[in-house]
Amino acid sequence: MSKLSNKKLCLLYLEKYAEKDLEAVAEMFAETIILRDWKIRVEGKQLAIAETQKNFTAAASITIEVLATYENEHTVAAELLITVNNTERLHVVDVITFDMKGKIVSIRAYLGRGDEQ
Repeated sequence: MSKLSNKKLCLLYLEKYAEKDLEAVAEMFAETIILRDWKIRVEGKQLAIAETQKNFTAAASITIEVLATYENEHTVAAELLITVNNTERLHVVDVITFDMKGKIVSIRAYLGRGDEQ
């Protein structure tokens, strides 16, 4: 079986996140993952899983539209429109870094704004 590209791994992660599939998301995390966004920063797989579970519990639904991706050797940046509970729209850039085994070693999420007035 050929290894998926980091871009494909990123898109798979976003798909599983939108499905709120904690088991699949957790499997993609490296033991030493750092998860950081505009509210929190956690280190280690168990804390990252717990934080992800909090997000899943807080949201009845999550929709992720990938607007653009940018990739280099170990990192993918994904410009996203995330809709939570069909009402809250978040413009986010996720910067996801992978190790040589294809595991996610860091996710840095940046909150922005859309082009709407």
